[in-house]
Amino acid sequence: MLIKEFCAENLTDLASLTTPDITRVELCDNLAVGGTTPSYGVIKEAARYLHEKDISLATMIRPRGGNFVYNDLELRVMEEDILQAVELESDSLVLGLLTADNQLDTEAIEQLLPATQGLPLVFHMAFDLIPEDQQKAAMDQLIDYGFVRILLHGSAERRDIFDNVGHIKELVEHAAGRIEIMIGGGVTADNCHQLASLTGTNIVHGTKIV
Repeated sequence: MLIKEFCAENLTDLASLTTPDITRVELCDNLAVGGTTPSYGVIKEAARYLHEKDISLATMIRPRGGNFVYNDLELRVMEEDILQAVELESDSLVLGLLTADNQLDTEAIEQLLPATQGLPLVFHMAFDLIPEDQQKAAMDQLIDYGFVRILLHGSAERRDIFDNVGHIKELVEHAAGRIEIMIGGGVTADNCHQLASLTGTNIVHGTKIV
C-alpha cells in the first residue's frame, strides 16, 4: 500500500485532508524557502486536529531558510523547538544538519538527540546535498543515530525527479528496510504510483499528492 505524507504550510491546508488517503502530515512554515519550524500555536492546533482524524504529525525543525549549517545559537533554538514539538505531541521530527562541505554534522546531531526524547526522526531533503557517492555511508550513519526515515528528491541538481529514479532505487536497495526512503519534490497525485513502482519505495511526500 502506498503511504502518502502531505506537506502542509498552514492549518488551512489540513481541512482538505481525508483518510485513508493521507496517513501523515509534515507541518512547516515558509515553504518558499523549503520550510521552517511552525509556531507553537500552529503545532498545537495541528496536532489536535490531525490526531482526531488518526493522522500522524511530523514537525519540521529548521530555524531559518538557506543552508543547513547551523551555529551554536541556532542549535540552541532548534533544541528549544524540539522540546516544544515533543511537548505538543508531535509524532516525529524532521530535521537536517550538514557541515560546510555537505557532510552530516554528526556533532550537531549528537547535541540535539537528547532533546528528541526518543521521538522518531526524519532527515529531510538536505540529504540531497551530500555528494552522491557518499550518501550510502551517510545513510548508515543516520541508521546508527536512530533515524527512521529520509526524505529525498534524488539530486540537488536534477530537478525532474524522473531523472533521479535510478539513483533513488540504489538508495532504496541499500536501505534494505533498515530505514524508510520517502520521495518528494515533483511527486503528485498523478505520478506517485509510477514513481513508487520505479524506485521501489512505497512512501511519497508533497503538497500535491491529494
